Amino acid sequence: MAVSRVCWARAALWGSAGPPGPYVARRLQFVRSGMAWGAPRYLFPRQLLIRHFWTPKQQIDFLDIYHALRKQSHPEILCYLEKVIPLISDSGLRWHMTELCTKMQRGTHPAIHDILALRECFSNHPLGMNQLHASQMKALSRAMLLTPYLPPVLLRYRLKTHTTVIHQLDKALAKLGIGQLTAQEVKSACYLRGLNSTRIAEERCRTWLGEWLQLSCSLKEAELSLLLHNVVLLSINYIGTRR
Repeated sequence: MAVSRVCWARAALWGSAGPPGPYVARRLQFVRSGMAWGAPRYLFPRQLLIRHFWTPKQQIDFLDIYHALRKQSHPEILCYLEKVIPLISDSGLRWHMTELCTKMQRGTHPAIHDILALRECFSNHPLGMNQLHASQMKALSRAMLLTPYLPPVLLRYRLKTHTTVIHQLDKALAKLGIGQLTAQEVKSACYLRGLNSTRIAEERCRTWLGEWLQLSCSLKEAELSLLLHNVVLLSINYIGTRR
């Protein structure tokens, strides 16, 4: 049973997980999926060849392109966090959100406790998964490398299921231990969760993944909107990502 769990955690880093079935494998094709919403056309190997057939240079170049696409949604997501500040009824939470947005604007990488202090805002109004507006879900879908051209009900369903899968994988990785992962597995895990790990040193990737797992494993199912937003909050100002 333990061996099965470890194999699943490792395989899932590459988007080809075994248990709990093909559902997980389908939901983890973030990097391999076709980018119908604006991928450059001249890089045809990226559309026609699966990742295993990319050359090392192509892997870096193509993943950089994918990240540039999802990065375009980051300002919109952060802007909406600022807009909801007046909608937060609790004065303490309102102050924490203001501080977080200010830090993000200044290029500061937020501490885990700064983010967890806002978990209540992301479990209910105004940022809970069921309270997200269509424009927010479209931006978050782009940040997850998912097409935003779906009806709101489908956007919400897919964001929920993708985030749930990542949350489950986080628990499995936490049990396995980051130290058990190879350098490539660590970089793949970071990229899946929003960090452009292609040009970041392995140790920094391990540190970042540790922060992500610490935060993820602290969240309950009702708070997964916060995990979804962490694709932006934890990655946008991390060392080596601002260019």
